[in-house]
Amino acid sequence: MHSLYQYVSTCLRAWRDYPYWWGWLPMMLWSVLAGFIGAGATELFRLSLYWGDAWLLGQGGSLVALSRSLSPGLRVVVPALGGLLAGGLLQSLRRFNSGTTKADYMDASTMGDGRIPVPQTLVRSLSSMLSIVSGGSIGREGSMVQLAAMCASALGQWLRMPVERLRLLVACGAAAGITAAYNAPFASAFFVAEIVLGSIALDSLGPIIVAAVVANITMRHIPGYQPPYAMPNFPAIQGLEVLLFAGLGILSGLAPALFLRGLERSRERFAALGLPLPLQLGLGGLMVGCISFYWPEVWGNGYSVVNDTLHSHLAWSLLLLLLISKMLATFATVGSGAVGGVFTPALFFGCMLGEIYGLGVQALWPELTAAPFAYGIVGMGAFLAGSTQAPLMAILMLFEMTLSYQVMLPLMVGCVMAYFVARAANAGSMYDITVRRMAQSAERQRLRKQLVQDLVEPALTVVPLDADAASMGRLFAAHPVKYLYVVNGAGLYQGVVPLRALTQAIAEHRQSHRAADLLSQEIQPLTSDMGLEAAFQRFLAHQGERLPVVQSAALPRLLGVAKKSALLQTYAQLSI
Repeated sequence: MHSLYQYVSTCLRAWRDYPYWWGWLPMMLWSVLAGFIGAGATELFRLSLYWGDAWLLGQGGSLVALSRSLSPGLRVVVPALGGLLAGGLLQSLRRFNSGTTKADYMDASTMGDGRIPVPQTLVRSLSSMLSIVSGGSIGREGSMVQLAAMCASALGQWLRMPVERLRLLVACGAAAGITAAYNAPFASAFFVAEIVLGSIALDSLGPIIVAAVVANITMRHIPGYQPPYAMPNFPAIQGLEVLLFAGLGILSGLAPALFLRGLERSRERFAALGLPLPLQLGLGGLMVGCISFYWPEVWGNGYSVVNDTLHSHLAWSLLLLLLISKMLATFATVGSGAVGGVFTPALFFGCMLGEIYGLGVQALWPELTAAPFAYGIVGMGAFLAGSTQAPLMAILMLFEMTLSYQVMLPLMVGCVMAYFVARAANAGSMYDITVRRMAQSAERQRLRKQLVQDLVEPALTVVPLDADAASMGRLFAAHPVKYLYVVNGAGLYQGVVPLRALTQAIAEHRQSHRAADLLSQEIQPLTSDMGLEAAFQRFLAHQGERLPVVQSAALPRLLGVAKKSALLQTYAQLSI
């Protein structure tokens, strides 16, 4: 049996190393396996949450229903105790941190080596489970996706895959986890491609789509599985009403800026307290408990509240209170450091915002507008597009949730408007990897606009026209250069004194060794308004490390020098 295992392992690993033109086939098959085990890991986490609630509190299922069944006092105490236990697990996790392995699946599939450490992931998932079952206002999708990606990483490490393929397999596992959580395979594939990888390239998108589809098929065959959202039939939209959805898109682009900045401020405030992790998460849970004393709907990720909102007719004041209370509870949970996702809370906020907006426009133009729930559905996608900076993923996700072509036109308009408004408002993104990628893009744009004047450094080897041989010799001795820059009394560039010219004049015992007598025009200076490309071409014709920089050709006042190394460093940053 052991020899058979070794034989199968050897065959599989040999198949892994086939050349690219044939290697796509095993990669596709490994993505099938990643999709299957990713769905299994996600379902196991979901069942663990159900069993955890049933064991701890005597009732599994909807956290909102569970919260309503508890006394107000217990609604305050349970999230605080859950936060203490979850924080204690995170505190114990620090002994496993080696500082070398990227634990997060986004980092592991982009900047890391594709290896996701199992102990850290399991402990963090258990901490997340405690936060969720005790009522933390956070999404469960974060740990689901992390577990699915960890399983894919373990598979790739067992196969000893090279780093590039291991990263891709981790991305396949992540897509499987998102699919299993939201029943949206194509949106999940584009989530990984658009947000995690930052590129919709077919070489990577193909296996990711396969893994997502396999995960979706697997989840549909699990008894009792239901999609998280039960969407009503989307109504037909009049032509002019699209403009109202564009207005919702603008609002949904501004709102994520407030939401994301609120999350950041909450993290800063909790960190400033300097509390140990257990007390910090316990305090966050206590704040959630105090809010749930009056509003039990803030428990959990908000699935049931969104479904009730889309199928009910709630007053705008009630929707506004739900929105504010849920946002405060999410700030407390996420800000305290609880492990989980904010993807599902973002859908909650988008739904509430869209419903409130829909009630407003319906009150103004009742004959022109659709039912408010239509704006709630589009609001979910638009808020998601603005807060993730991934409009294509948001459009596909809401389309897959509704399976209605009627939603596409208002959804596309709302998501695209929200995306551009959020970018203009510098809202950022709920994912650090997107923030880093946006910062890198902005830096590249800045570097492309740079001129030579941005690279100028002080010139230390400048001499006047009447400089003698002794002073010039001291400068050459003090600086490892081949040229001295010569200026007149007004500071205007006149030319250079080459080292070889000075040494030759001294060797030939010439009468005059002044700079004016040894002046050469063999170095053509850069101008301050010159672009980097033109400066680079000038450096190609010059063998030295630095060139003089003058203000302009008409006014050649010497400003300093530009170094070749600084220019090459700028080009290197542009290529990242």
